[in-house]
Amino acid sequence: MRKRILLLGSGELGKEFVIACQRLGQYVMAVDSYPNAPAMQVAHECAVINMLDAKALDSLVDSYKPDIIVPEIEAIRTERFYDYEKQGIHVVPSAKAANFTMNRKAIRDLASKELGIKTATYRYATSLDELIAGVAVCGLPCVVKPLMSSSGKGQSVIRSMDDIEKSWKYAMEGSRGDLKEIIVESFVDFDYEITLLTLTQKNGHTLFCSPIGHRQERGDYQESWQPMPMNSSHLQEAQEMAALVTAALGGQGIWGVEFFITNTGAVFSELSPRPHDTGMVTLGGTQNFSEFELHARAILGIPVNEITLLKNGASAVILAKDNKEDFPTITGLEDAAQVSNSDFRIFGKPSTRVNRRMGVALAYGNESVETLVESSKKIANMININ
Repeated sequence: MRKRILLLGSGELGKEFVIACQRLGQYVMAVDSYPNAPAMQVAHECAVINMLDAKALDSLVDSYKPDIIVPEIEAIRTERFYDYEKQGIHVVPSAKAANFTMNRKAIRDLASKELGIKTATYRYATSLDELIAGVAVCGLPCVVKPLMSSSGKGQSVIRSMDDIEKSWKYAMEGSRGDLKEIIVESFVDFDYEITLLTLTQKNGHTLFCSPIGHRQERGDYQESWQPMPMNSSHLQEAQEMAALVTAALGGQGIWGVEFFITNTGAVFSELSPRPHDTGMVTLGGTQNFSEFELHARAILGIPVNEITLLKNGASAVILAKDNKEDFPTITGLEDAAQVSNSDFRIFGKPSTRVNRRMGVALAYGNESVETLVESSKKIANMININ
């Protein structure tokens, strides 16, 4: 078994996926819109194209002739995936799943309208006037997000009518690709958020990782921890929802399914058909397989019989403090390595900008997740990448 894998999007998540594929003897081409992206540094081949250019994407697929296409970002002409699938190429998890989940509108309508899964009240807007009308329905406070974005870009909270125009402009600036539409949704009064990593497999067995808790800032995760202590009935409800929506989309792989957990149960938030940034906590050996290893095995049809939680873990992001075009300088690794039961990953991004995620610090062991979160933050603060 030696598959030709085309990875579309070559960030830090893609890099760990490529490493997992390499360990299983696969051949990978990593693609992104800029050179020296993290996954390119560990792949067999790489290419730089605009993945929103359908002709450029078609040309690359035709020349590389992949067995498998793995999308890792949103800014891709995903409607082309249906044709690639007809050509016999395996699109991960499926052309339908990739096309739906790259757009918040498609996945939210599927969950709410077709499957009857509990979500926040929501409306769409393609203009400032439509956003004002949506806010009237959803009430204040409410959350605004571009339909196509990642890592919290363009996301904001409207707390008063004075915030509406500013949120509209911010959402447009943060929108990826050429889709200029946003979703506005009512603010859910939740106790905490979780990512439920869900593994769908060729053999039909769907497995769940222990729930991952996380904290966000500026719409992007700052720390995550596993497991998130939670009510067993709320967890079961989340698992049932995750199984339902992933089955409707079809295909094999790891899914990052996000939920708000309220005092009455789980509320579906979002879904990613690929490894999730909060799931980088699994790089600390919390499970028998990391989320990247699970993704690679499911894609290749290698069965996973069970996912076992081995120890508690936490992750904290390492952020850049300055803007720099050249490869940054890394300091503090020697000091950070002195912290027991810890590790770190430096992504190798070729440039920095303020608050860009450049690495992740990991802590693990038998201590409480609260203690491990503080340890991971301590490690992250010891490392500077600028």
